Amino acid sequence: MIETNMGYIVALLVAVLFMLGISWWVARRTSNGEDFLLAGRKLGTPLVMGSTLATLVGTGSSLGAVGFAYQNGWAGMLYGIGGAAGIFLLLWLFSDVRKHGFMTFAEEMSYYYGASRAVKSVVAVLLFLASVGWLGAHIMGGAMYLSFLTGMDADMAKIVIALGFGVYTVVGGYLAVVITDAIQGTILFLGFTILAVLSLVTVGGLGGMHDGVTDEAASMLGVQALGPVPALSLALVIAVGVLATPSYRQRIYSASNVRTVRRSFLLAGVLFAVFAALPAIAGMSASVLAPGLENPDMAFPYLATTLFPLWVGAFLLVAGLSATMSSGDSDAIVGVTILMRDVSQLVTGKLPKAENLVRNSRWALAAVLVLSLVFALMATTIIDYITLMISTVLTGLLVASLLGKFWPRATWQGGIASMLGGSVAALVVNNVESFTAFWGNAVIPSLLVALMSGVIVSLVTPRTRVSREEALRMLAQERATLDVGTKLRGGDATEQQPS
Repeated sequence: MIETNMGYIVALLVAVLFMLGISWWVARRTSNGEDFLLAGRKLGTPLVMGSTLATLVGTGSSLGAVGFAYQNGWAGMLYGIGGAAGIFLLLWLFSDVRKHGFMTFAEEMSYYYGASRAVKSVVAVLLFLASVGWLGAHIMGGAMYLSFLTGMDADMAKIVIALGFGVYTVVGGYLAVVITDAIQGTILFLGFTILAVLSLVTVGGLGGMHDGVTDEAASMLGVQALGPVPALSLALVIAVGVLATPSYRQRIYSASNVRTVRRSFLLAGVLFAVFAALPAIAGMSASVLAPGLENPDMAFPYLATTLFPLWVGAFLLVAGLSATMSSGDSDAIVGVTILMRDVSQLVTGKLPKAENLVRNSRWALAAVLVLSLVFALMATTIIDYITLMISTVLTGLLVASLLGKFWPRATWQGGIASMLGGSVAALVVNNVESFTAFWGNAVIPSLLVALMSGVIVSLVTPRTRVSREEALRMLAQERATLDVGTKLRGGDATEQQPS
């Protein structure tokens, strides 16, 4: 057993050292804040697509979806279906914002509402907390099965996971994140394909798998196991997460142009839709092979450690940790970008000096990683954690972004009302057992309340007087302080620094 544990630890160490080597190579080419936080805004299709896919195939859609399928059968596919729908909608609705040179989602939201400082401040705080929350989920997921595999203390496992992607992120910045994500995404696809195929063969194919689970779990998309409304809520809450999570917006802002964003998101969405079946097959196979696991999130490490020889298990370990690290590093760097661009301005009234941006960002990353460890203690399973956070924080934000971009009558007061209304509705549903039983999670009532709140408040408050052009100029003038994004390198348009 000790030899087996050491094999897994060595595999993890080799993977982390490889990522660190890439980060060191990237760091030698990082000269300013735009390079560190946005990869110079010149990412091409392979890196944008690969890193987007790796983030989609994160802790929830891989480890969490395997555990969810262990309990609910083909319902494990709903995560992948919702994520694919979310990335296609993001492509359709928001890919064109690349041409404006935004640095953060809070800046983009402020633009929709006449460069409103109030909107930017509220969104910055919400998105910073969301980024830390997502990061906490990835740390929690990785630590759960690292502890299971090695017998490591749970708290120590969280520290190891956080350091695993924290070190190479702080060294290389966002370019290191997208390069390592693209590599990890490849490992993920190979690893989960091997896991699903070998698991399916072991249980005797689809027939053997269906014979070993309940009829409800074997139903179309597990709808009979969850119920129609909870099943819809699960897919919808994942789609909302993609549409409103800042790490996906960061892909838009750092791409070389709008065309690159659209091509990359289309490819990532198609591949992710194909991937959706793999965790479901693995989870259902695990329920046949090991019924009665105390923690369903342990279904993945169970398969990796007991069903396959050491070399296969070690590869699957790296694949599983790639899911954690490829999502965690993205949320870590996004959290730091929000902190440096938006939160620091809210707290101090000014932006950091451009010459100190890289150094300060590295220190801020350490603080974000520490804060995320606290968030990781908030839920017992990964899916619970993610769906709770999305419905509470992100649904109102999504509605506010849609109203702000597509409804000219929307006001900044209405945008804030959407965010507040969505959060209040989610908190009510999550704290009333009968509501939760009916809806599955709070995303649908949260979206509806956010929409009504935003429309009503916008109609009773004065119209926004600042034009979109003026708002864009004001935000560019602010951003010039950081010397980030005042000129769109390789983009569709050039935004000159204001005189």
